[in-house]
Amino acid sequence: MKSREPSLTFDLARLHDLWSQIWSGVPRRQDRLRWLYAPDLLTFGYALRTTITSLIALGIALWWELGSPQWAALTVWMVAQGSRGKSVAKARWHLFGMVVGTIFAVALVAACPQQPLLFILLLAVGIGLFCFVGTLLPGPATMTNYRIHGMRASGFTYAIIALDGIADPQHIFAIAMARATYIVLGIVLESTVSSLFQFRLGERARDRLAHNFLTSIDGAAHALADLLGGDQQALTRVRGVFSTITALSDQIEFAEVELGRHHGHEGDHARAALARVAVLLSRGLDLSALLHTPGRVEGDTFSTTAASVRTFLLALSERLQAGDTQPTLLQLAGLRATCRQVIADSLGAEMGSDTRPPAGVDEARSLQWQRMLHHALDGMLEDLEGAITQFEASMHPLPHDHFHYRIKTFRDWRLAGANSLRASITIFGAGVIWITTGWSVGLLFLMFVSIVCSLFSTLEKPALATQAFLTGALWAVGVSGVLVLWALATPSTFEVLALCLSLPMLAGGLAFAYPTIVLAAVSYNLFLPILIGPDNQGRLDEITFFNTAMPLILALWYAMWSFRLVLPNDINAMRWQMRTEILKGLRQVARSANLPTTVFVVERNVDRFVRLLTNAGETPEPVIDAYLQGTLSAMTIGLNVIRLRRILARNLLPAAATQVIEAMMGRMEQFSGRYGGHYGRTARAAKLASQRIAAEAGQEPNLGVRMEMDRALASLDVISYELDANRLFFDASSPYMDTAFG
Repeated sequence: MKSREPSLTFDLARLHDLWSQIWSGVPRRQDRLRWLYAPDLLTFGYALRTTITSLIALGIALWWELGSPQWAALTVWMVAQGSRGKSVAKARWHLFGMVVGTIFAVALVAACPQQPLLFILLLAVGIGLFCFVGTLLPGPATMTNYRIHGMRASGFTYAIIALDGIADPQHIFAIAMARATYIVLGIVLESTVSSLFQFRLGERARDRLAHNFLTSIDGAAHALADLLGGDQQALTRVRGVFSTITALSDQIEFAEVELGRHHGHEGDHARAALARVAVLLSRGLDLSALLHTPGRVEGDTFSTTAASVRTFLLALSERLQAGDTQPTLLQLAGLRATCRQVIADSLGAEMGSDTRPPAGVDEARSLQWQRMLHHALDGMLEDLEGAITQFEASMHPLPHDHFHYRIKTFRDWRLAGANSLRASITIFGAGVIWITTGWSVGLLFLMFVSIVCSLFSTLEKPALATQAFLTGALWAVGVSGVLVLWALATPSTFEVLALCLSLPMLAGGLAFAYPTIVLAAVSYNLFLPILIGPDNQGRLDEITFFNTAMPLILALWYAMWSFRLVLPNDINAMRWQMRTEILKGLRQVARSANLPTTVFVVERNVDRFVRLLTNAGETPEPVIDAYLQGTLSAMTIGLNVIRLRRILARNLLPAAATQVIEAMMGRMEQFSGRYGGHYGRTARAAKLASQRIAAEAGQEPNLGVRMEMDRALASLDVISYELDANRLFFDASSPYMDTAFG
């Protein structure tokens, strides 16, 4: 009884608050239902447009007297999206997936018409194969990536055609053509109707590209300005900018679709601009490491330059928004010239002249530190210049432009195998249940399980997605129950049927725009036509309705628990694997014959960064923060290793300095392994190399070699600082705050 007292007290307190609000007459907030009673104009337009389109598709399917007209309405809801670019992109990949799934389904039924166990096995393996390929396709595994949706549509079509056809294998071709007709009808109608509601599509697409860049550059500029202003929390804001860049970059392909077939390379330049912003932020991390190196003071010269750069960054977004690109680039070139002039003056002051003796030891080290900071600042401004140049090219396409920026793909073969195996085991288990029990509607149960596995097995949290889908299905069952058992018992014309379906469908379309219930809304919109089962020859009776609703709910419940039990998404194991891959990646950067580009290293680590945020779940915030900081630190080290290798490749350093750096790189090549990760030796080697280069730089008379040594020293100082500041992350012999491995 004692354990239940807090819960009882809490419930009584809630009831007391509710009664007080009712008695006092104070209006209660209904923000959670605002999407239903006060939607914005765009959301209402999307819901109304899609409702009308789905009803038209249903009417045409009934007019053509097709066997299962509900699939046409369902396809409309699967393809429809809030913007024209998303709808067209999804329709294309859905059509591609339909063709692939239809071919595989016909081949499956033809291969084993009287072998149920073999049929179930091949069905499970086929959908697992689609999930495997979908996981490896470019882009994040989200519902907005429509390349992956193409494979989901393949599994979806493969399941519904094969499971319908296995009951009547002699007519498999006719069944396949009927299902393909529904899907094509839904796609064509949705694309046609949505095109009628679009205006100024090309201009809006270019405006969206500009808005994406300005949003990211504004966040990056303010974060870097705060960093130059001495704000210790600036790095925390940098993390949010990385997530924003990834989300905006994923939307560029939809703007390309809206620009039409005659567009140039605006999307490629936009992707390159966002990538440059990410590299710009990585330069900011370098500068932050140098500024926080113990025992170093930036000095008055750098403070003056940093103040000028900070003023420029704070006004950057407004100037670009006003179209002030060329004057901005000229001012940026002036700031870079100032940095280079300070570097030259510092070298002259340190080496002396005919009228001035060389600087002393302490003054020489201070001047050297000034040069390193200005080198880092100049590199940051260079990347900013590249980002603005790419932005200008995306807004004003160049004639005869052949620039191409490929969408980066970071394939995780282990994750692809796990997704494939999870889907195959779940579907095969459902098939075994059907065969062993002889359930009369077991084929329908297996079809729903196959649909859910096709849709969700490639997600990083399939169990949570299926749980949300189950919620939407329960709402669909409730609404369709009212419609089937009461409202649709009397109508005998399509017009009355459409009138009865319009409000429930419109509510589902409005819910689709509310982020917290989007998956439940998708489930509701998909399963509502199936549960209603409209037909020219009659109406759905109570027995058929319950024999459709029950396998649907049981299939979703079964899939949800199967996703939790079969190769579940272990967040702790995912983080440990990611950390191991990061350490191995540092070793590969140090020893690889083909040196990766800085953009690749940045985008690879930003992808890991976003994946950590996506899979945070209920992980304690200190653990997530530590991993995020470790990932950014690893990116910073990797970029500086690349810079050191390029310095070595130019072969301008003295032999002694080259030998010191090569020794440090040799230690970095062993910087991996779960136990005894050579952390201590690598950290000591980086620190000793920094000390040796700093000592030898003052004795070098050649100006070009001296500048090269300053660049090498800056990279070594950054590496040494990051290794010291994130010791727990880089020491692979430690589980690093993961309770699962503690």
